Amino acid sequence: LTFVAKGLLDAVVGRLSEQGQVELLSSRKNDLNELITQRANKIRESIERAGQSMLETMSETEGVLTLPSGVRVHTLEDGTKGPRPSAASSVKVHYHGTLPDGTIFDSSLGQEEPVTFAIGTLIPGFKEGMLKMHEGDTAMIGIPSDLAYGEDGSVDGRVPGGAALFFKVQLIEVLSAGIGGAPTLLGADGKKFDKGSSPGLLGADGRPL
Repeated sequence: LTFVAKGLLDAVVGRLSEQGQVELLSSRKNDLNELITQRANKIRESIERAGQSMLETMSETEGVLTLPSGVRVHTLEDGTKGPRPSAASSVKVHYHGTLPDGTIFDSSLGQEEPVTFAIGTLIPGFKEGMLKMHEGDTAMIGIPSDLAYGEDGSVDGRVPGGAALFFKVQLIEVLSAGIGGAPTLLGADGKKFDKGSSPGLLGADGRPL
């Protein structure tokens, strides 16, 4: 493998002709593939160890809920004990997703408006963590790699294979199919009643009061 590395370096610095470069890569193709595979495996193993260590640290933190699947949920700010989302819900959130080394791979914090998405479209671990939250909660959700993007990583390359994920999520509103919480009053416009801004409540006959 050392010979392969030196040969590739020679190609880079121009010591080999173009034909020589082609012959080198062709003759050492298997060794080169092995070198790349070994390097990729070492990187993945390092990422997996870092993620597992962070998940274990989360479990040791007071107040963290560790689910049977290995997903961790740490409620940082307790909301109004409003409704919880169901698997059929759509929700409005702000979120911030990081890798074990702190690299941000996805976030809504730079956007003016919160993000709306359906719970059913989320990766399994994120979905499971969200189902434990109440409207108004802010929580950190730790997700093992097998409930995130697994050994292959994400298609766009932002999440490497074997990476555990960590989401800080503010569940602003459960938009549909919520579980529990206080009854929702609707205004005459069919939207959630907000005292002072809604045009009024609906009466028993469906007309504005």
